[in-house]
Amino acid sequence: MSKLSKPIVKKVTDYIVVGAGSAGCVLSNRLTEAGHSVSLVEAGKKDVGRWDSWTVQMPAALTYSVADQRYNWDFHTVPQKGLNNRRVHQPRGKVFGGSSSINAMVYVRGHALDLERWEKEENAKGWGYADCLPYFKRAQGFTGLDPNGSTEKSPYRGYDGPLKVTNYENAGSRTNILFDVLEKAGGEAGYPITKDTNGFMQEGFGPFDMTIDSKSGQRCSAAAAYLHPAINNPAAKLDIHSTTLMRKVVFDKEDSGKKPRAIGVECEDLSTGEIFELHAEKEVILSLGAVGSPQALMLSGIGDTEKLQKKGIADIVHHNPQVGANLQDHLEVYLQYLCTQPVSLYPVAAWTVRHFHERVAAGVEWFIRGTGICASNQFETGAFIRTDAGVEHPDIQYHFIPGCVVGQLDFLPHHGFQIHVGTLRPTSRGSIELDSNDPKQAPLIDPNFLGTEKDMEDMRKAVRLADEVIQQPAFAAYKGDRLAPEPQIDVATNDDAIDDWIRNSSHSAYHLSCTCAIGRVVDENGSVDGVDSLRVVDASIMPSMTSGNLNAPTIMLAEKLSDNILGKSLPAEHEPWYVAKDWQTKQR
Repeated sequence: MSKLSKPIVKKVTDYIVVGAGSAGCVLSNRLTEAGHSVSLVEAGKKDVGRWDSWTVQMPAALTYSVADQRYNWDFHTVPQKGLNNRRVHQPRGKVFGGSSSINAMVYVRGHALDLERWEKEENAKGWGYADCLPYFKRAQGFTGLDPNGSTEKSPYRGYDGPLKVTNYENAGSRTNILFDVLEKAGGEAGYPITKDTNGFMQEGFGPFDMTIDSKSGQRCSAAAAYLHPAINNPAAKLDIHSTTLMRKVVFDKEDSGKKPRAIGVECEDLSTGEIFELHAEKEVILSLGAVGSPQALMLSGIGDTEKLQKKGIADIVHHNPQVGANLQDHLEVYLQYLCTQPVSLYPVAAWTVRHFHERVAAGVEWFIRGTGICASNQFETGAFIRTDAGVEHPDIQYHFIPGCVVGQLDFLPHHGFQIHVGTLRPTSRGSIELDSNDPKQAPLIDPNFLGTEKDMEDMRKAVRLADEVIQQPAFAAYKGDRLAPEPQIDVATNDDAIDDWIRNSSHSAYHLSCTCAIGRVVDENGSVDGVDSLRVVDASIMPSMTSGNLNAPTIMLAEKLSDNILGKSLPAEHEPWYVAKDWQTKQR
């Protein structure tokens, strides 16, 4: 195609959804379910079956999917000053289901007060907890009844939704004794025990929910929950363009008296190199995530005018320096310990000749029956606690795994366990900026990790509190030497050594968000400021991060905004939430 010729318009539908990730799959399902025609654009491949894409489908293979470039954009940050100039890996899903197809499958809604903050402090009208709870429930298909032990269904849970959610403690099928040990140790350290971190009481030690289909033992990604049912519905008017990159949004700017109106997208077929357009009668919806959506807006001429022009974007549609700003992410560090009892994942997780047969046997059991150790993400328990008295709701999250990860792909060839320590409400803010006007070029990702002294102080406290839990009597029969941080470091007193270890060893929790935030780039309906017929629906529109993993709230907001697009809404549900009575004076 010459530079002067205009790309052909291949298809006209009611809506265009760009990105088949957690939000895009929901939108494609709900809009076609309502009778609308949808073009879905996805740069990645299809997620196929158990045999063809087992690294996506097998819960225990999550470390492979995070590193598998077939399904992953494999981004890295710019050098992080707060992490001794290290570049940090930022995997993003490039496959049907997006990052829900490569994540750790931990289902966490966040705390009710996160959503109350959105509405009351961050200009997100209609996004309070009572407004959002019905959409969490509509999405969820929970296995079991009430995790708290009632024989009745929980008012916080959804039981008929497409997203399969299971809790192995609730189902009586926990895969490792160390999960029970951690909960007991948390109680011994003085923390509450909670059986439902997604219900009334997030705070405490307890089992984690997982987006795993308990019947098949497979990951339940947004593609499995929403996209495949739409694909398999003969009545759904869904046109999918996979391995197709969106280059920019196409606008109609002929009427100078009106805002530019999004009428379509320019795309490139990555298999053939063909460039073409798709047009929408109603709206274009970007669901490319916290990296892709601001990049797409900037490539389309929406962003900081001066910065865009410096990168060769000549056609400026709307000046808004907030596009790509306000980037937030969770940072984690792994405390690792040897285990003195032969109960960890080592025999089936580490690549060793001695235990090769055990590894193979575990895989065969999953392939044939969908059961066993491979049917778990191995994050079956954890905790939400507070750093200090005066903190109203949890600002620390612990994930626990009965093994020690080395790098991204392998496990320590010894029995061990580790606790992932992360703070939930960092004060540092980063950015997404263009590196080039080439849509195939990754943008500049700068989370600005540990950019404030408070963030460093909170991480240090989180590490100390975690090590204190591991020193409790419950772990006495299992805890060997500490591997990380190094045993010579006095965790209780040596601030400088802990800080240096955190700066050198920490990782992203892969929870990028807030780069097209409500009140900054979009309104409470996801509509982009300064233009018409263009929305953003994904984690980038969150005003601030929720307290925990982001897949569940991302799916919730897509459910909520799909109703908004269709001109309807579910009635609010007013359920209480837990805050410790003595939170102002006690840390636990």
